[in-house]
Amino acid sequence: MGAWSWHPVARELRDNGHDVVALTMPGLSYGSSPAGLGLADAVDYVVGQVEERDLKDVVLVAHSWGGYPVTGAAHRLAGRIAKVVYYNAVVPAAGVGMSGENDVYGEAIRASIAATPDRTVSIPLEAIRGGLMPDEPAALQELVFGLTLPQPGGYMVDALDVPAVTEAGLPAAYLLGSEDISLARPGDEFAARLGISPVMVPGSHMAMLSKPAAIAAALMSVV
Repeated sequence: MGAWSWHPVARELRDNGHDVVALTMPGLSYGSSPAGLGLADAVDYVVGQVEERDLKDVVLVAHSWGGYPVTGAAHRLAGRIAKVVYYNAVVPAAGVGMSGENDVYGEAIRASIAATPDRTVSIPLEAIRGGLMPDEPAALQELVFGLTLPQPGGYMVDALDVPAVTEAGLPAAYLLGSEDISLARPGDEFAARLGISPVMVPGSHMAMLSKPAAIAAALMSVV
């Protein structure tokens, strides 16, 4: 997924006086290639965007796999970070990549990488209907499917060698969708890696598209 997945929430936040930057990771836009990209490229990109824009007092918000690049970037940007917020996101464990968080997901990730010439991982429509957005209308499910691009395989297998951001002294919050059934582990387990309890919000994994006002309000409430 790309920056487009955050646009509805970004509009709500801007209407409430907040500056917002929504990022698309390398390899996840048309005209860019996913071949050969790894997690370090995504971390470098987030760090570069914050530094090039000279942003300060930043709230980094991670969704889903985005917990990996955001966590890696937060450690390198500590002096610029006000808070890290994970929304239906993986809180990485040191040395464990996305493919290592769940055996079933890991098997599917490795099989996709092995079967594709550019070593990528795609999200099938069935996964959007049954896991990511089971409570959403079919038209929205199909729209999201049409917007997604194959994820660079390195993003899914590479790991970070850093502790939780809270161990580095950075404030953090965890927002968990009440209907999210697609996380690699229960959301409260990810929140526990930060030493906190999750703040419950409405909707399933992609509710920022269908419930942007509620998700924006939840973000503002924790920062």
